[in-house]
Amino acid sequence: MVAELLATPPCAEIHLHIEGTLEPELIFELAARNGIDLPYADLEDLRARYRFTDLQSFLDLYYSNMDVLRTEADFADMTRAYLRRAATAGVRHVEMMMDPQAHLLRGIPLETSVRGVCAVLERSEEEFGISTGLIAAFLRDRPAAEALEVLEELLAMGAPIIAIGLDSAEVGNPPSWFVELYRRAREAGLRTVAHAGEEGPPTYIVEALDLLLVDRIDHGITCLDDPALVERLVRERIPLTICPLSNVRLQAVESLAQHPLPQMLDHGLNISVNSDDPAYFGGYVDDNFRTVQEVFGLSRAQLARLAEDSIEASFASAGRRAELLGEVRAWAAAGPEAA
Repeated sequence: MVAELLATPPCAEIHLHIEGTLEPELIFELAARNGIDLPYADLEDLRARYRFTDLQSFLDLYYSNMDVLRTEADFADMTRAYLRRAATAGVRHVEMMMDPQAHLLRGIPLETSVRGVCAVLERSEEEFGISTGLIAAFLRDRPAAEALEVLEELLAMGAPIIAIGLDSAEVGNPPSWFVELYRRAREAGLRTVAHAGEEGPPTYIVEALDLLLVDRIDHGITCLDDPALVERLVRERIPLTICPLSNVRLQAVESLAQHPLPQMLDHGLNISVNSDDPAYFGGYVDDNFRTVQEVFGLSRAQLARLAEDSIEASFASAGRRAELLGEVRAWAAAGPEAA
């Protein structure tokens, strides 16, 4: 364990589900605003349910809590709360995912969710010093045709999305089902990412790269089970967006001490540290940085490398990336400091 924890470096957060930032307090506040009876006695009762045995057990609670999001104001309040917290965590750029299908299935119009989130993102740099991008993430346990239909609706309404992603229950739902969705997104000029290799096998990572032609992989920790794939990821500098606290909470790894992050660094993989669904998994990006530093004894140079990789893997403009990389290098050169 390091003797003195370092402050979190300025970084980009590029694996973040905005619905996963709904804190229990805000869930109760929005439920009261919208006249919704929650199935929880109180805050502590809700928090007590944040014990997950796998990805599906988390998703069940995640989708249930999402029901409090009904109006543009609800989506805006959720987004603003995350950005306010992210600003204190050292986040300087964020590319957040939103699940449009999950809201449509609840009867919430696409315009409501998109406008609510985007109203806040439009002012995020001015208000919080954080540049932003919005990724439409599609549910891999729903029909691919449905995802394509929703993408067309997003394009038709001129939704300011920069990319598409693929999330939800991974096992048994391979990337290969969504080739046409990703082809259409690229045709529309969008960047592409996909969850692969969290609970799923390394072959899902390969499918995401070769069939979906993604720009980066969300999670990707099971790549270490395939040495040839690791060599490819290193050679091609494919970004992997790692979420340490999430991986432990969902039991993708048994404990943080057994997390593959140090081995991934040793292999020279292009990895970044992210929070995934911070309200559910015990921490925002600074909590993730602090925990991996404490457990693995990471140096200032290693933390700076993780931050640099996050910025270089982002879809920010070249100018913005250069600006943020300069901030990280200044942080790295500043010398040890207490968190």
